[in-house]
Amino acid sequence: MSIIETKQLTKYYGKSRGIIGVDLAIEEGEIFGFIGPNGAGKSTTIRLLLSLIHPTSGSATIFGKDVTVYAKEIHQEIGYLPSEVFYYDNMKVKDLLNYSASFYKKDCSQRIKDLAKRLDLDLNRKIDDLSYGNKKKVGIIQGLLHSPKVILLDEPTGGLDPLMQNIFFDILAEENKRGATVLFSSHILSEVQKLCHRVAIIKDGKIVRVDTVQAMKEEAYLKVSFETKAPVDLSKIGFDHLTQVVQNGTEVSFLYKGDLNVLMGALAKLDLVRVNVQEADLEEIFLHYYQKEA
Repeated sequence: MSIIETKQLTKYYGKSRGIIGVDLAIEEGEIFGFIGPNGAGKSTTIRLLLSLIHPTSGSATIFGKDVTVYAKEIHQEIGYLPSEVFYYDNMKVKDLLNYSASFYKKDCSQRIKDLAKRLDLDLNRKIDDLSYGNKKKVGIIQGLLHSPKVILLDEPTGGLDPLMQNIFFDILAEENKRGATVLFSSHILSEVQKLCHRVAIIKDGKIVRVDTVQAMKEEAYLKVSFETKAPVDLSKIGFDHLTQVVQNGTEVSFLYKGDLNVLMGALAKLDLVRVNVQEADLEEIFLHYYQKEA
């Protein structure tokens, strides 16, 4: 049984689309990436899992329990970091975190101190004195202070500098090693590529593909760029299986999936100034799927 599962999960806001028929099955111990641009439906899905909003149709379960019926019970074992964090400005950080900890049936005091030290956060500061990045650190601690079994992260790295992002990723890896299941929503592909075991691509509220990160990278997409002495007509040379084609005068780039020997034979017919062939990264593969499903 999957620890997080949705079946035909659908949400409309009046006549506006949220998500449509989303099917997900996330296994215990996974770090699962949920990728798509802003407005694709990532936050809507996470809010439905948290029962912050209710579905128009379909269902969602965590730990095998309906997220709407058993919301209070499920929340005891869930950590959540929203994309935007808002707090009462006149509170001190430690007071806010102690208040958050009071909702759980365990002593979280040492855990709060340990996470604050890792994230270089002063617990005695007032919330309204904090930068956006430091407020995000408060949100991270708030989501992890009770050592949850499931961690839901919605665009979690906004406001964190690169050094702090790496520390945060290390903490997530440690939580996962401890046994926590992580759903990681992001539009930053390098984050997903670094952290996640599997990934779902969402477009216009619909899942267009679910697969391992490694499988997506191993699909033999090549990123090709070259320059010729004179402009060329690609349609007359025998290039096939091209996507994301950009041609600017004598400079050409594209993604290629097919026989490398065929590609090199076509390139050999050109009067080349330079040529570069390399593996496509996950971001370019992601864009390919968005174009293919358009």
